[in-house]
Amino acid sequence: MTTLPVKTAAGADAGTVDAPDDVFAIEPNVPLMHQVVTAQLAARRAGTHSTKGRSEVSGGGAKPWRQKGTGRARQGSIRAPQWRGGGIAHGPRPRDYAQRTPKKMIRLALRGALSDRASEGRILVVDEWGIAEPRTKAGKELLRALGLDGAGSRPPRVLVVLFREEEAVWKSLRNLGERVQIILPEELNAYDVLVNDWVVFSRASLETTVARLGGGEEGGDGGDE
Repeated sequence: MTTLPVKTAAGADAGTVDAPDDVFAIEPNVPLMHQVVTAQLAARRAGTHSTKGRSEVSGGGAKPWRQKGTGRARQGSIRAPQWRGGGIAHGPRPRDYAQRTPKKMIRLALRGALSDRASEGRILVVDEWGIAEPRTKAGKELLRALGLDGAGSRPPRVLVVLFREEEAVWKSLRNLGERVQIILPEELNAYDVLVNDWVVFSRASLETTVARLGGGEEGGDGGDE
């Protein structure tokens, strides 16, 4: 079992919690993680970019000038790509960028990302959030107590795993800028883990994540693929 540090909302040590090795201690499969993250970013693309081809632009029903005798190059239509306002040759068209990614690969990439952060000591478990009312100041104090405010250096990017019901904590952290990202346990993914410096769980959200990812027939395949 992997041991993860537990802290109180005041920043005091509250012991450790055991986490399964098949979620937090596998050998990250970097090519697989790259493939899953690439597919995730591709799926975010709207794919609505479009240009008009020569058959879609207006005008150009008649030949601009006669074929011979003018001294100019022959032209068939002002809709041709070389004309200003003409159609675009090989321009972008609406398309779907989604890539097929098996669920097993997605889970394995997430376990690899969590294992990478755990190996660097960048996963924290908070015993209790200690925030009863939504106040941005309380969110700042929480990060400062956990040592994640980045005093004297570049502020670290922090991924906080919360439940929807933890509304006071959610509202206290959401206004702290881009360096703090909040995510639901069921939405946790490899990209968001890797793009942030720290991952912060509560005991409950950690248990939910372990239940989603741990054990089963896929548990030991992290270092073999």
